[in-house]
Amino acid sequence: MLKATLRSFLAHKGRLALSALAVLLSVAFVAGSLIFSDTVTRTFDRLFASTAADVTVSPEQDLGSPVPTGFTPTVPASLAERVARVDGVARAHVDVAVQNITVVDHRNEPVGPTTGAPTIARNWYVSDRSPVKLTSGHAPQGPGEVLLDADTARHKHVRIGDTLRVIAQPGSFTVRVVGIATFTTTNPGAALVFLDTPTAQTRLLGRPDVATAISVDAAPGVTDKRLKQRVSAALHSPPYGSSPYDLKTAGEQAKSATDQLGAFLDVIKYVMLGFAGIAVLVGVFLIVNTFSMLIAQRTRELGLLRALGADRRQVRRSVLTEALLLGLVASTLGLAAGIGLAAGLIRLMSAFGMNLKSTEMAIGWVTPVAAYVVGVGVTFVAAYLPARRAAAVSPMAALTDAEVAGVGRPLTIRAVAGAIVGVLGLAALAGCVRATQTGPAASLLGLGVILTLVATVIAGPLLVRPVIRVLGAAFPALFGSIGRMSQRNALRNPRRTGATASALMVGIALVTGMSVASTSMSKSFDRQIDKTLGADFVVQNTNFQPFPKEITDRVRATEGAGLVVRQRFTPVAVRLPDGGSVETTAGGYDPRLDEVAHINYVRGDTAAALAAGAIAMDATFAKEHGIHVGSTLTVRFPAGRSAGLSVGALTDQGASDGVSTEGGLFFGMATYQKYVPGGQDSALYVNAAPGTSKERLRSRLEKTLDPYPQVQVRDQADYKKLVHDQIGVLLYLVYALLALAIVIAVLGVVNTLALSVVERTREIGLLRAIGLARRQLRRMIRLESVVIAVFGAVLGLALGLVWGLCIQRVLALEGMKALAIPWGTIVAVVVGSAVVGVVAALLPALRASRMNVLAAIAHE
Repeated sequence: MLKATLRSFLAHKGRLALSALAVLLSVAFVAGSLIFSDTVTRTFDRLFASTAADVTVSPEQDLGSPVPTGFTPTVPASLAERVARVDGVARAHVDVAVQNITVVDHRNEPVGPTTGAPTIARNWYVSDRSPVKLTSGHAPQGPGEVLLDADTARHKHVRIGDTLRVIAQPGSFTVRVVGIATFTTTNPGAALVFLDTPTAQTRLLGRPDVATAISVDAAPGVTDKRLKQRVSAALHSPPYGSSPYDLKTAGEQAKSATDQLGAFLDVIKYVMLGFAGIAVLVGVFLIVNTFSMLIAQRTRELGLLRALGADRRQVRRSVLTEALLLGLVASTLGLAAGIGLAAGLIRLMSAFGMNLKSTEMAIGWVTPVAAYVVGVGVTFVAAYLPARRAAAVSPMAALTDAEVAGVGRPLTIRAVAGAIVGVLGLAALAGCVRATQTGPAASLLGLGVILTLVATVIAGPLLVRPVIRVLGAAFPALFGSIGRMSQRNALRNPRRTGATASALMVGIALVTGMSVASTSMSKSFDRQIDKTLGADFVVQNTNFQPFPKEITDRVRATEGAGLVVRQRFTPVAVRLPDGGSVETTAGGYDPRLDEVAHINYVRGDTAAALAAGAIAMDATFAKEHGIHVGSTLTVRFPAGRSAGLSVGALTDQGASDGVSTEGGLFFGMATYQKYVPGGQDSALYVNAAPGTSKERLRSRLEKTLDPYPQVQVRDQADYKKLVHDQIGVLLYLVYALLALAIVIAVLGVVNTLALSVVERTREIGLLRAIGLARRQLRRMIRLESVVIAVFGAVLGLALGLVWGLCIQRVLALEGMKALAIPWGTIVAVVVGSAVVGVVAALLPALRASRMNVLAAIAHE
């Protein structure tokens, strides 16, 4: 049996190649994502471990929200002298490092990455732990001199002697490049600008007596943990006993930095695992179909084995062994492809400024284990049902002339199972629609999507005959007998047709559902922007980071600018009356907010909301936590500041204009400045002064802000486009998933048609013998492929529309109540599926048309 199995596998290796390709793709995405994330993690672990000080003293970070305020927490610079006197300390350095800056060259072009990585300004001092070393020029020695990292200098064509302008929180200043520093470790993609320490303190922090951290080097023989204990004891004694500081060893500092990097890596990892999941799901259909057809074609061979003494278990084991061989080969190739994919991602990251090295690629034991578990596991599971069918072949089948086993078996079991699972799935989706809270609604949505997908796959063969009769109804009229035969070929084996179409159905259902959701989100945001945004223009940073006060001053001084309302954000922690607490984001606004934003108040008004010592919030959030107008809440701000704020107003805003925060908290600018001193503006809402047209004001604002390339002037149309572009990123990801699903679905259709051509060799020979032309034969196979592909598209569209409507109901609970159906996408999907059918049929049709007629008739 082992010899027979190996010979059978080698005899059918060509027919199994496309199935192996589907497994290869899924394994490649799994392996590639793991290798890439492991490589980046290990590279940055080395970077953080080699550059972190033995102990770092920094301001206490009591709120974990990543919302940028523009406020830079600091510690007294005098701490360095006190720490330097602690027993076991070799050196203590004042550190100044800020990221809320913009650096531009003489052409007013940004000097720094435009891909999201930061531009960091630091103070320069020589240390064994510095990530860079001076390679040309000299160190900065005054308020007008800077060093620039070599990568940024090369990419932005900056040379020693060039003049740059630094736009920092205290104000802009001009500097001259006097040296170039080269990275000694991996360049994380950031741009580094170095100033001398006094200049950095004054120009970046606004004060000469503060720092962002103190770096402490241990004396020989003193461990980091012991040094941390000694420094902590010194800082918690008078006069520093009440001052909050955060002390971390090199290991703790590296772990904290790695955890922050992990959020970025998780995005890439989950995206790639999403591709792997789609490849696995669609590949299962392909493998099931392939093995089912191979077993059907080998009915006589399997029957003969049974007649010679092989029992059912041996036959089943033989088929599963073939599947395992296929899985092993495909997994090995997929692992190799995954290494190549990871290398490609590393090169791509290098193009974005993160200089990773392919030679340092990390391949842990988890990667090959995961690759083989996925590849072999998927193949084994997908082949199990066909293997059971093979074991059920009777020894008498060797004496029959049957080509396809089990074609006429009733679909009763499928009908019952599909109905049960479908009813459960629809019940879950109905519960999702009727739910009143987002959490339960989302859970029911996920359950309903899975169950309805499974039900459609199970019941797909039951839908083949009624749907394909409708889809192919025009074939006889348009193509005569060729059209009739193609329709009947698609109907002759509903199981095969259903499984083939299911591969395409999954991708189309996914893209349809997400298209409905994204289109509805865009329409909801459009309505919300129209309803809430009353300003003529909004001035914002390109990447939504805060900007310096001088930009606000320039906008206010622009001729024709009337009312200017500032917006700022800050992380807060709110203690709730029900005993709980929540960390969220709150906004601060200037008076006259009504004139630039339309706010729907349930209780109170803008004056009450922005009054000193008051806070406003969403009415639904307030109701959930037993809060009402007049309630006093303890609100904790950054740097340990706390205040008791009275609830002055309740709002009903629904979806926000692009930034959704829990609770919808906001208060007046006076309250904000009292508890978050030094914060920067995140947006300016600007109205034209009487007598000034919007067009003229926009032109003047753009001219005013020309020296500040980090900010843009947007009107309502620009703001809508910005939101659409953000939603479009998600949609492009879904389209990429669809493309992958279509590629594998095409492989499935090609495989099915190719095996079908082999299965119908005698039939094709007889048709050719009675006069069927080669061109007619090719057309028949193409039409069969098209109707199968369109059938999968119709199922996918129906399923995706149901999912999309349910997703929209979940979004409605978050205030996004508009529903929009992307009819253009739907039409494109149907047309595209027909094209997919034509493409998939090209090779099988060509092969069929080239058959020798006499050899085909004699085929067994």
